[in-house]
This record gives sequence, C-alpha cells and structure tokens, in this order.
Amino acid sequence: MTSPLLLVVAGDPSGDLHASNLIKAIKRRDSTAKVAAVGGPLCREIADEFIEDLASRGVTGFWEPALKIGFILRLAWRLKRFLAERRPGALICVDYYGFNRLILPYAKAFTIPAFYFVSPQVWASRPGRASVLKRFVQKMLVIFPFEEKLYRELGVPVEFVGHPLLDLIAPPARRAPGSNVIGLLPGSRASEVSRHLPVFYDAFRLLREKRPSLRGLLFAATSLSDEAYGSLPEGITLVRERDYAQRAQVDLAICSSGTATLENALLGVPMIVVYKMSWPTYAVARSLVKVKNIAMANILAGKTIVPELIQGAATSERVVTEATAILDHPESAATIASELLAVRLSLGKTGAVDRAAAIILAHKSAETAR
Repeated sequence: MTSPLLLVVAGDPSGDLHASNLIKAIKRRDSTAKVAAVGGPLCREIADEFIEDLASRGVTGFWEPALKIGFILRLAWRLKRFLAERRPGALICVDYYGFNRLILPYAKAFTIPAFYFVSPQVWASRPGRASVLKRFVQKMLVIFPFEEKLYRELGVPVEFVGHPLLDLIAPPARRAPGSNVIGLLPGSRASEVSRHLPVFYDAFRLLREKRPSLRGLLFAATSLSDEAYGSLPEGITLVRERDYAQRAQVDLAICSSGTATLENALLGVPMIVVYKMSWPTYAVARSLVKVKNIAMANILAGKTIVPELIQGAATSERVVTEATAILDHPESAATIASELLAVRLSLGKTGAVDRAAAIILAHKSAETAR
C-alpha cells in the first residue's frame, strides 16, 4: 500500500518545533510516509519537501500581517495549487490560526481531511474561531486537558493527546541554589526581540551593579541570527541549545510571554514574564482577550504564580524590583519552583506527538482501505 503525501503547515518558531517532532513521529510509525512542510528551520531539516520558511518571517499580531499581505496571499495561493495538484492524504495545521484559516477551506474543497495539532487559543480570545474549525477540521488534536472539554461542548471532533514539551523536557534534577545565573528569553520573533531586549539588557545591568558576580545566558531563537541580539552587555553569553540543559540551571528567567513560559514551568525555573507590543495591537488585544493572565503557567495554575509585566509595566525598573524579590529570598524562589512543577502534572503523559501521529495515520489507512 502506497502511503500518500502529507502536508504540514506551521507558522511560528514554537509551531516549527512541534511540527518537526510530529513529522518525525509520523515517519517512525510509517517509514513510507512522505511529508511536505511549511514551517521553519526544524521542519526544513526533516521534511521530504520543504515549501516555505514561514516561521522565520515573524508575521504576527493584528496590524503587522498587513505589511506582509502580498507574501501571505502568494503563499496561500501556492498551497491551494499544491492541494489541488498533489492531493495529499491529509493537511495538518499546527497552531498559527491566522494563516491556517486561509488554507483549511481549500482542503475541504478538494476533499482532503484536515487535522489541527496545537489549537489556537479560542478560550483566551475570539471564541468564534471554534465554529470555523468545526466546519473545516476532521479532528482537533489538543495539548491542554481543558481544551478537550471546550471543543466537545461546541460539537468539534477533538482528542487530548498531551503536551509535546513533556517529551522534550525531562523532570528537572535538583538545582544548586545561588548559582547567580539569569536566563534571558526575549522572544522568538524579531519584533519581540527588538522591543524586549533593551529592557532585558538594562535590567541585567542594574541587577549586576549590586551583584557583580551575576551572569546572564541569552537563549537565542533558532529562527534568528546572532546579529539580531546586537552587542551583548558584559556578563551575558549567547546560548543556542535544544536540550534545555543550561536553561534548567538558571536561578531566574526573564522571558517574553509565549512557549518559553511553559518551558520554564516544566523546568521549575522561577521567572518574570514580560510582553510589549505596538500600542494599536495592544489596544485590540486588550479588547479581545478574556483571560486574566497571559503566561500559560499562570493560566494552567488558575492563579498568578509568576509576575507578568505587560506593555507600560514592562520597564527595566519593574523587572529589577520583581527579580530582586526572588533572588534575595530563596524560600520564595523555592515556593515558586514547586508551584510551577505542579503545573507539569496537569499536562498528562509523555508521547503527545506519537499519539497525534497514530490518529492521523489511522485515518489515512481507513481512507485508503475504502
């Protein structure tokens, strides 16, 4: 039996990570499977056919995509032709709703089943997206347990597969306190880095004035070059890693809101969450977002475990105040670490990408047998 080509579409660095691991899982289960991908550097490494690096483009927000509308529409048209001419066995969308929303109707028009791995956050804003997904998606493969109940109540086919980060981040070993190392994670998109890095660098300088032995590890995104981070202040080292070994050893992380906050939670790393965006984007986001917190660790815990400094509050002085409260009080840091590790237990078992791959391939086999 010939295995059909599958099309995977991811659009940001975290989606690139999860999509690449899903592709690996599909190939482990079916050695004959061929996968074409839109994604980033990680998908490029593993896909049989790489169509476009969308993840490195940094197309996000409410107004920013308008600046790249020509590229977005051209890529959508390319994928429409791909679906029409190549007729893959399935379309697999990974997060990134804004773009995938354009592609899903094409798949339905050509009777190609569509799966969605890593749901858009319909529970945080724009719940109307769920009705769109109900029309176009064969099954939602969700990574947070509460999402399964939400989609099921809305009549959307859904299955909770667990969180893929559990396979990548082992339970942390006991950390030696007081190593005087701060992790800096300004984001995975160029726009996030340009907004956050000046605040992070200035906060680190201020903290180091009172702690001369303080060291900083700046964790670089796979989608960005070293040059994107500019001239590093004294005491900061640029780090590129995939195994989280160095991140697991930091005393405190100063990080952009996003996947990094959940990664830190799984490692039990206390953190300060910072996020800045353009003021027009912030105004729209504030009117749409319905949840109290933006850091996933806080959302999953149902309370504010780690501080969040958003927009006007995202200043180096506020970062220093929050960082000092953690660095100067080891007992407080230990409590935060313990509460973050409790979040890990709520995310199910390891094997998320394998379960997702099995569901997709089982459907493909059933369709082929008909």
